[in-house]
Amino acid sequence: MNIDIPEGKDPIGYVWGELVPGIGIAASQFSLAVYEHTTLGLREFEAARLRIAQINGCVFCLDWRTERDGVKVEAEFADAVSEWRTTDRFDERTRLAAEYAERYALDHHNLDDEFWKRMSACYSQREIVELSMSLGAWLAFGRLNHVLGLDTVCVLPSHRS
Repeated sequence: MNIDIPEGKDPIGYVWGELVPGIGIAASQFSLAVYEHTTLGLREFEAARLRIAQINGCVFCLDWRTERDGVKVEAEFADAVSEWRTTDRFDERTRLAAEYAERYALDHHNLDDEFWKRMSACYSQREIVELSMSLGAWLAFGRLNHVLGLDTVCVLPSHRS
């Protein structure tokens, strides 16, 4: 870990809640809102989230699977996300979510008219904005946790026992 955590303190709670409470608590609320208020389907949501996790290298994010009403994506889904260009496991929306995630994180200056035409054919304006905000949260916070070495001890506050 690249941040000193006082003995007996939960690393995530300390860094996100105590160390910089004016920023960390708001960031945490935004991060959780992405999961609580999404209107995106589970497969496109997870394709985008996992592609960002793969790019960030966030251990927790790579291991995490979003669950909705007791349903998670299949075990092989993460491998398909890595192969989003060629996999036959994705419909067009799911493939575009993975592509958008990758380009958002690695090549955002080259999101051209052709890409936006394909996105607009499959996603509403509201969904595009929602997906963009979700990508921003995952990119920023997954990378933050990985860079600070928190990704091996991360547990979402809503999932603590």
